[in-house]
Amino acid sequence: MITIQNLQKSFGKLPVLQQVNLQLKRGECVALIGPNGCGKTTLIKSILGMVLPDQGHILFNGLPIKNQHAYRESIGYMPQIGRYPDNMTIGKTIEMIQEIRGENQPADEELYEAFQIKSLENKKMGTLSGGTTQKVSATLAFMFQPDVLILDEPTAGLDPLASELLKEKIIKEKEKGKLILITSHLLSELDDLITEIVFMQEGEVRFHERVSELKQRTGELKISKAIAKILKEQNK
Repeated sequence: MITIQNLQKSFGKLPVLQQVNLQLKRGECVALIGPNGCGKTTLIKSILGMVLPDQGHILFNGLPIKNQHAYRESIGYMPQIGRYPDNMTIGKTIEMIQEIRGENQPADEELYEAFQIKSLENKKMGTLSGGTTQKVSATLAFMFQPDVLILDEPTAGLDPLASELLKEKIIKEKEKGKLILITSHLLSELDDLITEIVFMQEGEVRFHERVSELKQRTGELKISKAIAKILKEQNK
């Protein structure tokens, strides 16, 4: 579904992505992890067309995304920190984005209902807590039934109940055959969700592996311990 070939990006003299190659397929929930500054955000923004790589190609369903925009309609994006007009209410914000998207198919309102967004519709975006803003961002990411979901630290700031509701929704969408790409620092949050791991360091992909194979190879049941063991082996 998304193919990344020899992707490179530098900001000034600082290399941020170095020869990144990935194949991301339908029906997978992929964790994109690594230390701060490893290139995760730049890679996501490159997929979204928000950053132009210096070299390499990104293909969406076999077609290059360069100078294209229509493919973005197939992606739902939940940013780590959603930025919306402060004086606009939640209800008006959702209406505005619905008008911009202009979707013909029925909206997916499962998270809208689960997070009880209707009772908050008259609140202005600038007055919301971080957790409520996250609920709005999650609702919008899933609302237009995209084939691909890119979720940047999706559970950050959410209360435990909201976090569980979101994780259940992620699993449900994965089972429909969608591609889901998640970045997170909380590896314990990912154990029940992900099928593959992409670990990045210093702009490079250190490994891309199925979770089941990773656990079997390391003999560890927890993702965090499996990754730690691999990194220790690589640094010997």
